[in-house]
Amino acid sequence: MTDPYAPQPVRSLPDRQVALIDLLDRLLSGGAVLTGDVVLSIADIDLVRISLRALIVSIGPKARSPWETDDD
Repeated sequence: MTDPYAPQPVRSLPDRQVALIDLLDRLLSGGAVLTGDVVLSIADIDLVRISLRALIVSIGPKARSPWETDDD
């Protein structure tokens, strides 16, 4: 039995239509990092700066939760 969460080789899809769910599945199997900055300012004076970073990745039943402790 093969591992469904193992990385798959990347193949180009020149003449094939691909569903959005397939693209999302491929993206999440490898993971994605989203970053952004929000700056609130008045009269060209920066008042608040927020840096946002998020890691989006799919998990499987064999993956440990990041909130699990060894005591559980």
